[in-house]
Amino acid sequence: MDRLEVRQLEYFVAVAEELHFSRAAERLGIAPPPLSRAIAQLERRLGVTLFERTSRRVDLTSAGKVLLVESRNALQAIDRATQRTIHAASGALRIAVAPGMGSGLLRDLHRRYETRHGHDTMQLLFTHDQAAAVRGGQADVALLCATEDPLDLESSGIGEEYPVALLPANHPLAGLRDISLARLRSDPAYAPEPPATGLDELTDRVALGRLVVVVGHSVTDRLGSAVVGIPVTDLPPTDLRLAWPAESRDRRIANLLDLANSIVPSALPHTTITPAAG
Repeated sequence: MDRLEVRQLEYFVAVAEELHFSRAAERLGIAPPPLSRAIAQLERRLGVTLFERTSRRVDLTSAGKVLLVESRNALQAIDRATQRTIHAASGALRIAVAPGMGSGLLRDLHRRYETRHGHDTMQLLFTHDQAAAVRGGQADVALLCATEDPLDLESSGIGEEYPVALLPANHPLAGLRDISLARLRSDPAYAPEPPATGLDELTDRVALGRLVVVVGHSVTDRLGSAVVGIPVTDLPPTDLRLAWPAESRDRRIANLLDLANSIVPSALPHTTITPAAG
């Protein structure tokens, strides 16, 4: 059987999600009759019935349910391949990172990487779902907490971060040597997760009294006088890991791991990534 076309999969997914030919046609920007003919042609080509049609409703058959899952996976893979190809042309290694996570180590890696490979050869993508950014092709590698399960990604530990609470310097608790999570939670400005912004904006919000948040200790050397960082006593340290697609043979990731190994010599004793030739 000849390979199905992307257009056929897109048409099928639209009908399968809408379960209504007119709405699916409107979504695709085509008329309903050509869409109906395309679905009928797809069913003849596969030799299966994908939809049960009546005058009142459209439902997926068991075969149609299987094709919906596989079609979504195929279209996502095409989108991912397209994004990775476009970004590869820029030559910049894209790292997905949560705001405030591992910023000291990341800053050191960024500086050393660009010193070795040139200006603008590394880009940072701030997001709270770093693994998804890698899987979706928006990033080449992710900086994760060890508490996160990278599932289908390869990963390697590169260091630890100790939790500190960021408070305005004029906050009533700013003079404490350490603080508990319970006391932080009683503050109306406390957020359990940092907002998806860069560190500068995050510390600006804290300085203005609009945010109290826990981040890694490495941010403390960038706080300035308006924000203080206080160790949180009842939270454990976080293991930091770099994670990348299991099938990747990207030389840039191999270079990044080499740098991480030089910064934290014992962090990467068993992990390797084989770069592509050339």
